[in-house]
Amino acid sequence: MHFQFSTMSTRPTVFIFLVVIFLFPLINLSCRKKDKVDSTPGLRLAFSTDTVYFDTVFTSVGSVTRRLIVYNPNPGKVVVSSIRLAGGAPSNYRINISGDPSLEATDVELPGNDSLFIFVRVNVNPNNQNAPFVLSDSLQFTTNGTLQQVKLVAWGQNALFYKRSHIQGNVTWDSLRAHVIYGFLSIGDASTLTIMPGTKVYFHKGAYLEIRKGASLKVAGNLDHPVRFQGDRLDPFYRDLPGQWNGIYLEQGSRDHEINYAIIKNGSVGLVVDSLGSSPSVPMLKLDNTIIQNMISDGIFASGSDILSTNCVIGNCAGAALNIVLGGSYDFRQLTIGNWWSSSVRNIPSLWLSNYTYDTLGNKVSGSLVKAYFGNSVIYGAEENEIQLDSLAGTPFNFSFDHSLLKTKMNTSNPSRFISCTVNKDPLFVDAQHFDYRLDTLSPAIGKGIPMGVPLDIKGIERGAAPDAGAYQFVKR
Repeated sequence: MHFQFSTMSTRPTVFIFLVVIFLFPLINLSCRKKDKVDSTPGLRLAFSTDTVYFDTVFTSVGSVTRRLIVYNPNPGKVVVSSIRLAGGAPSNYRINISGDPSLEATDVELPGNDSLFIFVRVNVNPNNQNAPFVLSDSLQFTTNGTLQQVKLVAWGQNALFYKRSHIQGNVTWDSLRAHVIYGFLSIGDASTLTIMPGTKVYFHKGAYLEIRKGASLKVAGNLDHPVRFQGDRLDPFYRDLPGQWNGIYLEQGSRDHEINYAIIKNGSVGLVVDSLGSSPSVPMLKLDNTIIQNMISDGIFASGSDILSTNCVIGNCAGAALNIVLGGSYDFRQLTIGNWWSSSVRNIPSLWLSNYTYDTLGNKVSGSLVKAYFGNSVIYGAEENEIQLDSLAGTPFNFSFDHSLLKTKMNTSNPSRFISCTVNKDPLFVDAQHFDYRLDTLSPAIGKGIPMGVPLDIKGIERGAAPDAGAYQFVKR
């Protein structure tokens, strides 16, 4: 009986034991699978955003914190071998991972289908005048050899910011705060943007300003307080770096633009002026006392437009300083073009005049060049021929150079086209390589001009009865 009882009483125990023995590998396997690190090459994380923006205007020394969520969308656990700030110790940013503030974290474990919170803080010193208005960095994540990045972008203090924005109505910008364009800023129909003296307009990489049909741009700078358009990086490396932003686009149907005492530099193109079908009796653009320089394409690209200009300087462009296609009407007086672009090969003369363009199918489309007048001007550069005339037969093509200094291989014997011009003599700029296009003592442009209703030069100096050619009147130093 005892033996029988003992055998019967142990059967459940034996059964349970056998079940446990049988299931243990499965349970253990499940636990080990859950805890096992997935080291598959190419494995990627996911993020709550690809760019962390800090769009606060900072008014004092301080910091702002934003949250980034990192997801592991994989079933297995991963080890993020490195989470670091690309800018390192000099960066304006700091990160906090699981309560640990640092510049970098290593071997961070993230379970399958789980997430991690990272807090990013930016510190901006508003008294640092050399800091860019847009502070950029990135967070770099390395997982199983795969590098991923999340951009960090902070906009600095004392500025107004426009991120892919549209303006409708009449708006005036003053110089109390800078204006930073990120992406684009579009001025809508029947609207006017007026920019007051001394205002600074900064563009982030690839950004542009567009003035649309029916809208107007009024830039009201003065001699002592010009309006500046340039990239938002102000540290020394970017001071004379071209291509930092796209350009200013005066689109077809926009009207009555006035730009006075502006400095437009370091972009892809300075001004694009498109006025197809506009009334020839009303200038599309009045452009005075303005410097356009250091562009990776054209200084001014005008298509069938109408520009009235005095005292302007266009320098150092990889394309043409002034590129005119599809005709139009143009009057430039006291213009200086100096082009010693050296960052790449330049395959186009500094001045291009044409009475046609091409449509999307490659067919020529003509437009009358009603007028292209250059009075008391200097057009010079590093190439043998800095003026190109490209005309389509049967379409008006009217141009003239009056008391100007030109570098060209053209035949300039026609007195109705070339009036008392000086050809292929170095104007002897003070320092053309550094954009100083003032005339030196022995310049052949001195006294070359005649009075043309522009009594003061771009620096406010009296020209008198014997004006020099170009935007600058010679002054003994």
